[in-house]
Amino acid sequence: MVLTAHERTSLEGRHFQVVVIGGGINGVAVARQCARAGKHTLLVERNDFASGVTSRSTRIIHGGLRYLEHGELGLVRESLRERKKLLRERSHLVHPMHFLLLLNESSQRSAMKVRAGLWLYQRMAGKPPGADASEMELKRLERALDAGHRWSFFNYEDAQCEFPERLVAEWLMEAVDASAIVRNHMEALAVDVAHGRVRGVLLRDQITGLDQRVGAGWVINCSGPWADRVCQRSSIHMAKPMLGGVRGSHIVLPRFPGSPSAAIYTEAADGRPIFVLPWNDQILVGTTEVADNGDPEKTVPATDEISYLVRSVAQLFPQAKISAQSVKHAFAGIRPLPYSPDSRPSAIARRHILHDHADDGAVRMLSVIGGKLTTAASLARDCARKIGLSATEPHAMAVGPGPALDPLLDDAVLEIARIGAVSEDSARGMLEWHGKRAAGIARMACVSAELRAPICPHTSHVIAEVVEACRRECAVTLGDVLLRRVPVALGACWSESCSREAALRIGAVLGWDEHTMGANLEAFEMERTAFLRPVGRAAAAMEAAAD
Repeated sequence: MVLTAHERTSLEGRHFQVVVIGGGINGVAVARQCARAGKHTLLVERNDFASGVTSRSTRIIHGGLRYLEHGELGLVRESLRERKKLLRERSHLVHPMHFLLLLNESSQRSAMKVRAGLWLYQRMAGKPPGADASEMELKRLERALDAGHRWSFFNYEDAQCEFPERLVAEWLMEAVDASAIVRNHMEALAVDVAHGRVRGVLLRDQITGLDQRVGAGWVINCSGPWADRVCQRSSIHMAKPMLGGVRGSHIVLPRFPGSPSAAIYTEAADGRPIFVLPWNDQILVGTTEVADNGDPEKTVPATDEISYLVRSVAQLFPQAKISAQSVKHAFAGIRPLPYSPDSRPSAIARRHILHDHADDGAVRMLSVIGGKLTTAASLARDCARKIGLSATEPHAMAVGPGPALDPLLDDAVLEIARIGAVSEDSARGMLEWHGKRAAGIARMACVSAELRAPICPHTSHVIAEVVEACRRECAVTLGDVLLRRVPVALGACWSESCSREAALRIGAVLGWDEHTMGANLEAFEMERTAFLRPVGRAAAAMEAAAD
């Protein structure tokens, strides 16, 4: 259901120098890079930007301490370099985070090996070791941990991007500012190949239902776990698959007594590393690694994965008495890793691969395999070089005039509050999610009380942010807004009543009639439930049946 009268002019017959298929963080980064290099670029995404693997990640921007175990020094070095850039250039979205690596006497990794790895990690990052956790924090954590073990604590610094959906939205706007044409809810049905060379792409607009054909000088397949399917539909034949999908599942818990204020990196019962992270006023736990070559659109966390994550946290924090009933929801995504049927998922390289289809009978087509949040911009530069473009660093802060505004600085918050006649909490929320664009949104909010109203009673984010999402950030549906552009529906308090209240307040500003209101609300609830799978009651019933 369309949120607004979003302009969907036909693309039929148009020719683009570069067509990018897939609007996750990698596809948006590639489109942005190509557009800034002066190429007439089209980006298409079958659902919404950042609605696939990007939104199902562990939401950390890290150098890959774990990759040192597998000797991937180049990837660690690249990741640390990109982490540093994101911390500097997107400071409102990417924040330094203190990590505590926990080992006990039964851990598979020795303390000596961990110390050596952390020393190398800090040296590669080009800075001395970060400050240790406070004595008070360590004592509080020790009291909450399983007292039956002897725990060793190791400190290091990495970063978190709580909302990579917002990072994608900013890069998307920069691609548009560089004259890229971007379309979400636009499926690439097939790549047109003639005489061994790509000629164009057949598209289907999911909003209008119309099929359209565009010409293409290059096609870059950034569809993540759908990459092999794009080739199959285009009759591009390869000797073996490019991908071996690996499902990663997460659970979200409410904060519990003794829950950590730092990020915890530790071993689960089977020795696999897992994270227990403060996230969005909740606790995020993940991830699993399960081979999965099914339809990525239908991927859901398996019951045994949820049980595994619950058990891991419950064993770590026994006093919290965490059970399946504690879980608010779970989500899963497919990591598009290289096809490696004889390798354990944890041992498969995380470095991205650019597959050139020239030998498959499709000259001037590339498929992107792998990649991660941290290195998306680096991947985009590699892709640009591969097709003969300049890969110089763009000016990343070309997101608005004037100096950067820091949501942690009271002066910046007060200035936005003054401009928009909004509360300090609303001003801080604008700064945290919109950075330098917050001033323009605040000016819009100042126009009317309806635009200054909160989206729902439990949030400080306001309706003006929704209007900005529709006007500037290519939001088409209610899910595009509330799950990705202004992702309040990921919050700890969100419920069906919040959805109804948000739809009423948004509809009043956008001029919805009762039918449009109902259709938008129903579609949104279906999308949110499909993404954030309810767990507590179903899991509790299964636990009871097993007893």
